[in-house]
Amino acid sequence: MRVVDNFSSGRLAYLAPHITAHQVELLQADLLEPGVAEKSVSGVRTVFHLAADHGGRGYVDLHQSACATNLTLDGMLFRPCRSVGVKKLLYSSSGCVYTNFRQNSPDEVLYLSEDMVGPPYDADNMYGWAKLMGEMSLQAFVREGGMKGASCRYFTVYGERGKEDHAVIAMIARAFVKENPFEVWGSGNQIRNWTHVSDIVDGTMLAAERIDDGSALNLGTMERTRVIDAAREVLRYTGYEADIRLRPDMPTGPLNRVADNTLARRLLGWQPKVRFIEGLHRTIDWYFASKTRTEVKDRLAVALTER
Repeated sequence: MRVVDNFSSGRLAYLAPHITAHQVELLQADLLEPGVAEKSVSGVRTVFHLAADHGGRGYVDLHQSACATNLTLDGMLFRPCRSVGVKKLLYSSSGCVYTNFRQNSPDEVLYLSEDMVGPPYDADNMYGWAKLMGEMSLQAFVREGGMKGASCRYFTVYGERGKEDHAVIAMIARAFVKENPFEVWGSGNQIRNWTHVSDIVDGTMLAAERIDDGSALNLGTMERTRVIDAAREVLRYTGYEADIRLRPDMPTGPLNRVADNTLARRLLGWQPKVRFIEGLHRTIDWYFASKTRTEVKDRLAVALTER
């Protein structure tokens, strides 16, 4: 297995044991640099394209030009995949491709199915538009170039090894450093379907095995969780009492984003195994066991909106 990473977001320590065991060949490089994409896919049959300039809500809202580079990144990778004869490309897309205008009411019981992307199109910031264009580009390459492929729309991924620029880890970090008042961005009534990273991995592997025609499908739990309820559970589980301060002035995102995973269940036989309450507790346990308070406190303000 070959892994290509510039480590702008990932951590070499997570790959080190696999490199030592000769299970992974590491190419530390930036796919935006000339020639790197060609070298990365040479001799490879299946490509899992997980690379992107990305982050949580603060990053997606505040770093539009950085997220726009994903348009270039995808194009620079798709073309050599076809030219060197890659058999299949699995593209990591996002719930951000869905139309913003459908996600405005937290009181509506809404599940986003694959056919609700558009037209009319109204993706979530430059990150969402880039992911939507990536999906469409892959479909074109599959139709015209003989390459097989699939896109997985990830919904609000969380779990161990997560970063503070995503909501769940941000809430855990705030409890870890004993922030008071404990800030929650938005009104707290936003609805999310946080999906554990282990379920995302399982669904991605199944899609690579079973989807060939370049189509996109949702990978996300159908649990509907209010942000404020997740924050309260973080405080309860960690045993930390604090005043909650709502921050509607901060990046909030859509008010109602939950996947319909019917298609993934039908085509892949996939459904999430980790309920949010279980995954949240596991993630809290990992964070508290692996971090130091001084380190987190010193960088938390920046980490909430940066990679």
